[in-house]
Amino acid sequence: MSTMKREGAETDAERRARLKALIKESPQSAGVYLMRDETGEIIYVGKAKSLRNRLSSYFSGKKDIKTRHLVSRIHNIEWVLAAHEYEALLLENNFIKEHTPRYNINLKDGKTYPSIRITNEEFPRVFRTRRIINDGSEYFGPFPSAEIIDTYLDLIKRMFPLRRCVKMKKRASPCMYYHIGRCPGPCAGKISHEDYMKRVDEVRKLLSGDTETLLKDLEREMKHAAAELRFEEAAHLREAIKSVQAFMGHSNVVDFNSLNARDYIAWEADGDQVSYVVFQMRDGKLRNRDSFMENPVDDLEALDSFLAHYYEGGRVPPPSIFVRRAENTASIARYLSDRAGAPVEVKIPDSERHWAVMNLAVQNAKEELAKRRRMHGDIAALLELKEKLLLGTVPMRIEGFDIAQLGGKHTVASLVSFKNGVADKKNYRYFKIRSVEGQIDDFAAMREAVARRYTRLINEEAELPDLVLVDGGAGQVSAAKEILDDLGLDVDLAGLAKRNEEVWLPGKSEPVVLAKDSPALRVLVAVRDETHRFATGLSRKLRMTDATFRVLQEVPGIGDARAKSILRELGSLDAVAQAEPGYIGSIARVNEDTARKVIGAARRRIDIDEGLEDED
Repeated sequence: MSTMKREGAETDAERRARLKALIKESPQSAGVYLMRDETGEIIYVGKAKSLRNRLSSYFSGKKDIKTRHLVSRIHNIEWVLAAHEYEALLLENNFIKEHTPRYNINLKDGKTYPSIRITNEEFPRVFRTRRIINDGSEYFGPFPSAEIIDTYLDLIKRMFPLRRCVKMKKRASPCMYYHIGRCPGPCAGKISHEDYMKRVDEVRKLLSGDTETLLKDLEREMKHAAAELRFEEAAHLREAIKSVQAFMGHSNVVDFNSLNARDYIAWEADGDQVSYVVFQMRDGKLRNRDSFMENPVDDLEALDSFLAHYYEGGRVPPPSIFVRRAENTASIARYLSDRAGAPVEVKIPDSERHWAVMNLAVQNAKEELAKRRRMHGDIAALLELKEKLLLGTVPMRIEGFDIAQLGGKHTVASLVSFKNGVADKKNYRYFKIRSVEGQIDDFAAMREAVARRYTRLINEEAELPDLVLVDGGAGQVSAAKEILDDLGLDVDLAGLAKRNEEVWLPGKSEPVVLAKDSPALRVLVAVRDETHRFATGLSRKLRMTDATFRVLQEVPGIGDARAKSILRELGSLDAVAQAEPGYIGSIARVNEDTARKVIGAARRRIDIDEGLEDED
């Protein structure tokens, strides 16, 4: 073992020079290295096929923020020689267990997957949940991604709808959900308990993966309905069959080709965080999933360490372990084989089927990272943002602006707020721009929005942002800067141009170009995209409301008041088109013939809109 002790105070340059000199003395053989901070605590343990090559890499070339963070804290380096890579893996594992260094894998559990619950009630409900309550309810899952659970619930709502209300009360007439086909109306006696429970059983079969039985039941019911001339019901059952068949074709949760037991290890790195997700396939189905949030220096180098730690404490390695990518898996495969007492293969997916599951696991790893940022913020990215843009302070609060309009009509400005690098939606605002109605002038619209926002904050003596970000380039930045100067505000300002994701700063003739994988750029893009979504969403809603109002208003017998009543109750043309004439009549207080004309007008407008979309 070789050691170097620090004597006296030294500058950062002297520290780095001393460590580089030490590394030149390290051998070009396999071994384990231990990095210590100024207190002598071991902060990182790594293994290498060549100690000198690996250690030299920390002090050469461009490094990401987490590696720079580690290197800035290294004051001593030690190493232990090993006969070969496999022995180095064993030594590394032992050192990590003994010292639990802060920059190594320690398997911090991050699993918070949701399930689908069927309640234990007379007329059960179905919904997503993260809480398990022992009240006789049935739970299906947990599901490995929000996308999958949304797909299930969307199919259930469309084809096998159950009641939506939390507390069901007897009613003389059912609510809107019944009239648009999203609830069978048990509250008003529109469905018997027996038929309702048949529908619950269909949902149960879908969620449990028994789709073959479900399809047979649906086909039998469809034929029976057709034989009794209940053609509308038969058509609905036919659509349900098609939907279930399409769902089976796109679901990665069940692998119907029952192969040997195998695990899929995926990870996603972002800033100083790495999210690991493990899918366990047993008997051809996804039986379990685990997730862990770590902050290793090198996610690929940490893979062996992760696998060694994961398959401990009762976990037995399966015969096949698929990893997202790898350099050399021979040592870890041998290590896991010894633990399992049987051959274990660690490899990259070698077929489309295996990649389908791996991609699903990667998607989950990305979701875990996003969820952690939402919960704990993205401080590392904000620190980098201050450094790259030379800001006056760390931008803990960022406010973003964007303008949306259509040919000068319905011009709106959105304001979104990010705190600690995460969306702070309670502080979102929007402005209906008054100064440019009928004109196309985004610069003037930006000036009005910025002026109204910060004039109000100044008057209320409220908290100001650390950074104002506008969607656009030099022109938008200049417009916002003009207002900030007039108000006497010394607030950092930047613009993000969409074309090349260039960052424009006030008074600069050239933009700042950040690396595409930069955490700082990721935060700016997130703010910019959120302002765009918020602005265009509001502008579109205003346009759609106008169009919907005109469609209803033009029906004979429907004036302003009745059009407003219908729109207030149903909210959209789609809902109007799906409603029953009697329901429209009760809302607008018109006869059934007029109600049918309202529904017809809504359907014709939808057909026109869909035709335009097809042409596009």
